Amino acid sequence: QVQLVESGGGLVQAGGSLRLSCAASGVIFSTDILGWFRQAPGKEREFVAAGTQWSDSTEYADSVKGRFTISRDNAKNTVYLQMNSLKVEDTGVYYCAFRKTTMNDYAYWGQGTEVTVSS
Repeated sequence: QVQLVESGGGLVQAGGSLRLSCAASGVIFSTDILGWFRQAPGKEREFVAAGTQWSDSTEYADSVKGRFTISRDNAKNTVYLQMNSLKVEDTGVYYCAFRKTTMNDYAYWGQGTEVTVSS
């Protein structure tokens, strides 16, 4: 069982930055995948970024490449999403999720943290 709790959302102006955190509890290995998804109002949830502990294993949605950075502190069981150069279209609820490398689907999800980017 893995529990995920996101924090760090808020209201920010376009061009600004926010850092989201996701504290994970349970048995988590460095090879397990922690990721971020988001859901904008009226839209389906979409992938944002994910990776294992190792920085060379991260992947990003095209829409956030070069602006967002996912990182992980395994000692603290925490994954971060640094979001820079935020755009209005980045607005949404951001969810942290967990899956094993051997699984295709994310098995555990957090409750989400809301990000609003104003123009």
